[in-house]
Amino acid sequence: MITNLNSYCNMKATYNLLILVFLLSSCSVIRKSAKTAFTDGYYIQNLDNKKQVVFVDIDEEALRIHPIIKDKHLRAIDSTKVCQYYPKEMSSAFRSSTSFAKYTLDIDFLTMPLKYRPAQSTVPAQLNTNLNGALYLGFRTDNYRLNYYANPLKKSDRNIIHYGVSVGIFTGFGNTSMNATTTNNYLSSEYDGIVWTKGIAGIIAVNNFSLGLALGFDNLLDQNKIYWIYETKPWFGLAFGLNLN
Repeated sequence: MITNLNSYCNMKATYNLLILVFLLSSCSVIRKSAKTAFTDGYYIQNLDNKKQVVFVDIDEEALRIHPIIKDKHLRAIDSTKVCQYYPKEMSSAFRSSTSFAKYTLDIDFLTMPLKYRPAQSTVPAQLNTNLNGALYLGFRTDNYRLNYYANPLKKSDRNIIHYGVSVGIFTGFGNTSMNATTTNNYLSSEYDGIVWTKGIAGIIAVNNFSLGLALGFDNLLDQNKIYWIYETKPWFGLAFGLNLN
């Protein structure tokens, strides 16, 4: 019995690890999307503490900033003017205080590989690794700061530093261990119960690294929910996401 239980725990931990590795490896795909890559489009530019809406046109050699004009209350790009020009490389030192911001709706698939559950009655605080997945909907801000750094050839290379912040809500499903301990000795057997999980989360991304924190609540979806000590009790967790839009 103990051997079978240890085998099950090891298999579940391995499965959780595989999901985490998959999500982290997916960052290479996420980084190429418009969520994190600095691509052509409309941005709010902050230049010397002055904000304005501009259109950014990027190619392999240069970054061009076009002003925006209003035509009968419609937004249009003034393609005849380039108000700023940032080449890939400059022959002299250059310092810039330019940044660009974009605000978007964020739709992600989230998983919380680690959940911290505070102590309940005689059960101490728990750190759970149960399987779960949730749909996340939030409001996202991406910021891109443009700088030039001198290279050994005494030229300045253009560099873009990205950081993003997203705050939103999530809902999904997961599983939890049901046994005597988690039901105040009501159950004499053990099984994995299905839970409906929901809550709020915040995600921070800096260049290639992203990490989220979640505050959630779980509801057991069977008749033993009235005995489950974690029913609707808050938990805190680490969140990793795969961008869907």
